[in-house]
Amino acid sequence: MKNFVEELRWRGMLAQMMPGTEEMLQKEMVSAYLGTDPTADSLHIGHLCGIMMLRHLQRCGHKPYLLVGGATGMIGDPSGKSQERNLLDAETLYHNQEAIKRQVSKFLDFDGNEPNKAEMVNNYDWMKNFTFLDFARLVGKHITVNYMMAKDSVKKRLSGEARDGLSFTEFTYQLLQGYDFLYLYEKFGVKLQLGGNDQWGNMTTGTELIRRTLGNETEAFCLTCPLITKADGKKFGKTESGNIWLDRNRTTPYAFYQFWLNVSDDDAEKYIKIFTSLEQDVINNLIEEHRQDPGRRTLQYRLAEEVTRMVHSQEDLDMAIAASNILFGKSTKENLLQLDEQTFTDVFKDVPHYEVSRDVLGQPAVEVFNQEGMQIFPSKSEMRKLVKGGGVSLNKEKLTAFDQPVTSEDLIDGKYLLIQKGKKNYSLIIVK
Repeated sequence: MKNFVEELRWRGMLAQMMPGTEEMLQKEMVSAYLGTDPTADSLHIGHLCGIMMLRHLQRCGHKPYLLVGGATGMIGDPSGKSQERNLLDAETLYHNQEAIKRQVSKFLDFDGNEPNKAEMVNNYDWMKNFTFLDFARLVGKHITVNYMMAKDSVKKRLSGEARDGLSFTEFTYQLLQGYDFLYLYEKFGVKLQLGGNDQWGNMTTGTELIRRTLGNETEAFCLTCPLITKADGKKFGKTESGNIWLDRNRTTPYAFYQFWLNVSDDDAEKYIKIFTSLEQDVINNLIEEHRQDPGRRTLQYRLAEEVTRMVHSQEDLDMAIAASNILFGKSTKENLLQLDEQTFTDVFKDVPHYEVSRDVLGQPAVEVFNQEGMQIFPSKSEMRKLVKGGGVSLNKEKLTAFDQPVTSEDLIDGKYLLIQKGKKNYSLIIVK
C-alpha cells in the first residue's frame, strides 16, 4: 500500500498526528473518518483540503467515512468561532446532507465493490434517540470538566476574546464529537479521525473517551491537516464576494476556474499539491517549468484545469476556458450565446454597465449606444469614425454601419447588448 502519511507530508497536508498513527496505517487497511457540519447545501473550497485527505486515504488503500453532522450541525462547533451559530431544522439538514453527498461522490468512490469503498454516515441517526440521561451516564461521566476546560477552543471563548462567552450547548460539543468517534469505533471499527488542525482538541477528546470507555489498550488515533492560508497570511477561499462554493448555482464554473487562475505564484505551488491528485514528479516538473517562465502562468492554468474538472466536469471546464477567452482571446457571437446567463454576467461583471429602456429598440446603433449618461464613445462622430474603421463590435460581430438598427433579435438572454470598442474595451447595455 502507498504510504498515506508520506503522501500528505510531501503535499504539505500534514499538521500533527498522534504517536503510532503512521505505523498503524502501514500494517493494515484502516477505516478513518472526517466530519463536516451540513450548515449549507454545498461545500466550499475551505472544505476541500479535508475532502482531498479522504481521497488520498482511499487511493492509498484505506477506507474513508464521511460523517455529516446532522446532530452536531444542530448545535454548532465553538472551534475558531467568536459566537454561536444559528441552529438548523431537520428538513434543512437532510436537504444539505444529500447535496453534500452528491458533491463528495466526485472525489470518493461510494459505489465500488472494493472493501475500502467510501461510506457516508450521519450522527443524527445515532443521536436522535439518545436521551440526555443516557448521554450524561454513558459519556459525561468519563470526561472531566477540567479536561474539557483545558481545550483551546473553550479557553478562548471563556477568556474574554469572544464577545458572547460559551453556552452549555457548545461546551458539550466536544463530548458529542467524541461520542461520534466512540460510536464509529465500536460499530464500524473506525480507528482514525481526520480533520483540520483547529479540530485537534475535539478530536483528542474522542480518543480519550474511547480509551476511558473501552480500556487503555484500545488503539484510536487523530491526524490533522494545516489550516490553509494565502501567501499574504489571509484566509484561503474567501473573496470580496464571499465563499467560493462547489455548487455551480452559487459559484459558476467560470468564476470557480477564474479563482484558481488568479492565485499568486507562491500559492499556486502550494495549492497544486493540496488540491489535485497529480503525482509528485508531475508537480515537480510543472513547478520547474513555471519558474523558468512565470509569465506563462503554467501552474495556475494546470491548477485551475485540474480542480475545475474534478469539482465540475470536462464540459464545464471547456465552457470556463471558452468564457475566459471571450474577454481576452478571439471568440464569436456563437460563443457568447453558449453561455448561461449567470456565467455571462460573471464574465462581464467588471465592465461598465448601462441601462436603457426597451423603447430604444429599432433605433440606429449610434443613438442606442450614445444615450444620456453613457460613456462608451466620446461622441457620435467619434463612434462613426470607429465604425468606419471596423473598430466597433456588437455581440462580437463587427458593426458594419453606424446607423444599423438595434433590434430585439440582437439581445443576448433577451436583455443584454455587448459593445466592444477596439480589442479589449467592453461595455454592457442592459435593456429593461
